Amino acid sequence: MDEAHRGRVMVETGHKRVRVHLGGQVVADSAQPVLVWENPHYPAYYLPVADVRAELEPNGSTRHSPSRGAATGYDVVVPGTTARDAALRYLDSPISRLNDLVRFEWDAMDEWFEEDEPVYVHPRSPYSRVDILASSRHIRVEIDGVTLADSRSPRILFETGLPPRYYLPLVDVRTELLRPSETHTGCPYKGTADYWTVRLGDTEYPDYVWIYRTPLPESQKVAGLACFYNEKVDIYVDGELQARPHSPFS
Repeated sequence: MDEAHRGRVMVETGHKRVRVHLGGQVVADSAQPVLVWENPHYPAYYLPVADVRAELEPNGSTRHSPSRGAATGYDVVVPGTTARDAALRYLDSPISRLNDLVRFEWDAMDEWFEEDEPVYVHPRSPYSRVDILASSRHIRVEIDGVTLADSRSPRILFETGLPPRYYLPLVDVRTELLRPSETHTGCPYKGTADYWTVRLGDTEYPDYVWIYRTPLPESQKVAGLACFYNEKVDIYVDGELQARPHSPFS
């Protein structure tokens, strides 16, 4: 078995300079990051131990992965700050490329940079692409026969591995049926999304709708537009009901 594709884990060398910061200090600075797909949706960064500047103190914790083997846990220490159990090393992994690498817990670090730009949530996959296209297709959104939106000027977002998303002007959405949600999510390609719950009579449909009010520069075309989960509502495109797609959000 090719160890770069052992089990369901794909491993490959990245081409971006990656830097990790904690407490105002550089934890790691690498021009040879390794991308490891621990799940099929996006990769994690594993960085060469030679590029780590922080102190890694073994804390006695261990973890086990069926594909990557046993991992040793470390505290990450920089002057004035310690991030507990924030790093892993697979010192004797059956995937030998991992043996000299360190995996830092993403959320335990203060900042991650790809080249000189901050990146949020998780690394960007080199195999994911986001295209946002203006369209004149007629989009109608319904739940149980109730129209929630009706638009002839959508922006359609095509993202690798996901169904097309129809982003609609708020003037074409029945916002009186929406209630703000406490839910917020992050995307490394689009930014931070705020959510609404749909309320029809006494029935609520939590977090069915989202909006990127201030998206990242590459996704500015969807700024201030509302999007409904295709997986959960009925969407008609040019009068034709679309099949509900199967995705991680189904």
